[in-house]
Amino acid sequence: MTELPVTISRLNRFPVKGMSAEPMGSVMLQAGEGIPGDRLYGFARYDSGFDPMNPEPLPKERFVVLVKEAALAGLKTRFSPDGEVLEINVHGETHRFDMREPEARSEAARFLHDVLKLSDPEPPVFVSSAPHRFTDVSVVSPQMMNAISVLNLVSVKALGERLGTEVHPGRFRANIEIDGLPPFSELDAVGQVLAFGDVRLRILSRTRRCAATEVNPVTAERDLKVPYLLRKELGHMDMGVYVEVETSGQIRAGQDGALNPQVNQGLF
Repeated sequence: MTELPVTISRLNRFPVKGMSAEPMGSVMLQAGEGIPGDRLYGFARYDSGFDPMNPEPLPKERFVVLVKEAALAGLKTRFSPDGEVLEINVHGETHRFDMREPEARSEAARFLHDVLKLSDPEPPVFVSSAPHRFTDVSVVSPQMMNAISVLNLVSVKALGERLGTEVHPGRFRANIEIDGLPPFSELDAVGQVLAFGDVRLRILSRTRRCAATEVNPVTAERDLKVPYLLRKELGHMDMGVYVEVETSGQIRAGQDGALNPQVNQGLF
């Protein structure tokens, strides 16, 4: 088998679980680690049971996330790289919270509770416990907690063609969006390596999709039953893959690389 060319189209980090993607021009990756600053913070539901002093992975439903709160997609958020200021834009008005201050964290939580009309009797709690990450697959293993999500844009386009409608890649909230691979070929590449310069990303598993992908990231409405349609059209509910950083280095948007099926044969 020959290597398949691939290009990085977009890089994203999601500082706060469930909130907006923040695009990056480039990122320095470290072996065994996730995207720097990705999903290190979250708004845990009041009864989540999360203990910052003894962080344990929890199901995503214990947090304020799209799988339960479609209105989250209507908020445009930004979190400063130093973890100090959270900005939430609602209907063109930006609200800023200094998350270093306990009162501001509580104020942000109350704001979310009100604007999202959460049914919980109490506001959520802003939590963090770095290097613990609030990734969906953190419950699987420490290795998966630091896994990076990769989405093949050609696969998303192919799904849209099957359905007769455009499928927005933002539904899948990937860290790395790639282009150039044949549609759905990444799903059969578990164990293989995506190589970008000196950086090697080992594909660990497929990404099984949940109801969060039903939410249109533009309209904040549930308008496409993605998991059901994936199963109907393809016989499974997978879109994208998780990868592990095997060798450190910098990657950038627009960078060319390759899927190397021969890596498993000891050629690299």
